[in-house]
Amino acid sequence: MLKYIIDCFSNDKVFYTLHARNEMETEGFGSIKEAEVFEALINGEVIEDYPDDEPYQSCLIFGLTKGGRPLHIVCACSEEEGMTIVITTYQPDEKRWTDFKRRRK
Repeated sequence: MLKYIIDCFSNDKVFYTLHARNEMETEGFGSIKEAEVFEALINGEVIEDYPDDEPYQSCLIFGLTKGGRPLHIVCACSEEEGMTIVITTYQPDEKRWTDFKRRRK
């Protein structure tokens, strides 16, 4: 799934939801740029998979930007439309995540 998402980003086949855009602008740790999302994806890994999400399967990706900023990106894949949909993206809070990869209990 990650390879498909990266291919979509590389070919400008990406749609950001309004929710994702709002989160990027109002992120508490500082706004998130599209370039940072791409950087984090290229260096990222899928940490949670949501195969039963509707209308498209989705996943949570963790990655670091070139500057070392940790980001979480939730993406859905629409293979029929040949695109990736960014549902949300944010900088994970260390209080809620272990190594930014596992949810704290």
